[in-house]
Amino acid sequence: MEQIQTVKIQFLDPMETYIAHIQKKNNGAWIGWIPEVPNVKCEENTQEELLKILESKLHMVLNAEWEEWCKQLEEDVKTGKLDHLVNEAVEDLHAGRCKDL
Repeated sequence: MEQIQTVKIQFLDPMETYIAHIQKKNNGAWIGWIPEVPNVKCEENTQEELLKILESKLHMVLNAEWEEWCKQLEEDVKTGKLDHLVNEAVEDLHAGRCKDL
């Protein structure tokens, strides 16, 4: 196998950049993964294909994680798990501990 290379992949904007690790195998195929997002890994015939698939998988995984986070937040709001934060914010407002932004 050849040496591991790194390639930047952006998600939505330049503020969210992930580093993909890619490597050419002895059989000519390419493998790649993104250490920060363990579910994103694949093997393709060319480097170009690999980078397209890695980017696509990264977007799919991050979007799925975002949707799951949103569902969990909704559930937490419905069940009252976040009520203490609302109460704390109201107390801070009444006590004058808030600033206009």
